[in-house]
Amino acid sequence: MASESGEKTGTVITRFAPSPTGFLHIGGARTALFNWLFSRHHGGKALLRIEDTDRKRSTQEAIDAILDGLQWLGLEYDEEPVFQSERGSRHVEVAEKLLEAGYAYKCFATPEELEEMRAAQRAAKEPMRYDGRWRHRDASEAPLGAPFVVRLKTPEEGETTIEDQVQGKVTVRNAELDDYIILRADGTPTYMLAAVVDDRDMGVTHVIRGDDHLNNAFRQLPIYHAMDKIEGDWAQPVYAHIPLIHGADGAKLSKRHGALGVDSYRDDMGILSEALFNYLLRLGWGHGDREEISREEAIALFDIDGVGKSPSRFDLKKLENLNGHYIREADDHRLAQLVAPRIGPEADVALLAQAMPVLKTRAKNLDELAEGAEFLFKKRPLEMTEKAAGLLDDDARQRLSVIGERLRGENDWTIEALEATTKSIAEELELGLGKLAQPMRAALTGTTTSPGIFDVLVLLGREEALARIEAQAATAG
Repeated sequence: MASESGEKTGTVITRFAPSPTGFLHIGGARTALFNWLFSRHHGGKALLRIEDTDRKRSTQEAIDAILDGLQWLGLEYDEEPVFQSERGSRHVEVAEKLLEAGYAYKCFATPEELEEMRAAQRAAKEPMRYDGRWRHRDASEAPLGAPFVVRLKTPEEGETTIEDQVQGKVTVRNAELDDYIILRADGTPTYMLAAVVDDRDMGVTHVIRGDDHLNNAFRQLPIYHAMDKIEGDWAQPVYAHIPLIHGADGAKLSKRHGALGVDSYRDDMGILSEALFNYLLRLGWGHGDREEISREEAIALFDIDGVGKSPSRFDLKKLENLNGHYIREADDHRLAQLVAPRIGPEADVALLAQAMPVLKTRAKNLDELAEGAEFLFKKRPLEMTEKAAGLLDDDARQRLSVIGERLRGENDWTIEALEATTKSIAEELELGLGKLAQPMRAALTGTTTSPGIFDVLVLLGREEALARIEAQAATAG
């Protein structure tokens, strides 16, 4: 664990510090992205800390999901992850130093006494906070062997001001803070202490996190100030508290707004990592009117001064449109590999890659690509949708018979040649091309939507395409 602070070395060091009590939600992913981009933009270091001190709620499954989501987004870290649960002895060591130097004290208040205190505060409609009843008492006044917690002595008078890089100048009266617990009765550290000690020991220079943590900054600063007086080299970090993400209705983003885990956007909704990266970048940060910004451009352009003060609104339609852009830009073989599992074991990656240029022109997610490609791997007799079956009346089947016969004589199985032959048939039958293309599409794909009909013929190949057409023509009355 590095003890030399980034402030001292001049290196920007950021950290992302998720609690592994669930998946990597979209707000956490954006926080991780902003931290990562800020450190990369300034040539610094991006670190990862897993805050797993809540042993009952922290799970290995959640840790794996967080690491997987970060890797998928391409957020690589400069050191191995720090697990907060492994640093308990260090946290206790700092608490004991604070206790010894008089910046913290033992509180022997019983749960019953604290509940009475809170009940009185509720009745008087006062703020719910610890009243400092053991702040000036000696531990010898407590019964021998009585359990206790350790509380931090927060300043009682004056004000504390933070020059936040996003929120601006924020001031809080110190009287609003209470003496919060830094060591529980079982001797384990609380989040408030552990986070400060770990940030300092990791050399973190900039704490970039959601603005729901802004109050925590005022509670954590007294630890920095006290420890700096005790041993020096405890410079406080620069704070940047970014607004939370809201749903399209303006309410705080919640489960009712749709999928929240990064894995859901990838696995269930078929979003590409570069699309989510770009979308999260633009969610609360802007650079002119630019919408599509590559990873390299993001590193070059990103800085905290581009982050707005107002909550951003999550717009799923906008994300899907952006995803469509990145699908069209993506490598065809890569898309084929991503789409194949969504089709099943029958999917041929090489054929999918060949089909991608025509499949991806309108698709907004991987599921739409998979749906558009399904016709390639269907077995005869094709299962028809109700609409497709409706197109195949006796007249349509007779036309398919003519088409099948003429195309079987076609030696040049290319889009150009097949289109010319089909147009020639339409002219001879004195029909619009659509009157032939619609039943052809139904016969070839079992649906009424597909890529261009001549693309379909080429992708299926001569024998399979003819076999499908002739199978439907054979049932003509």
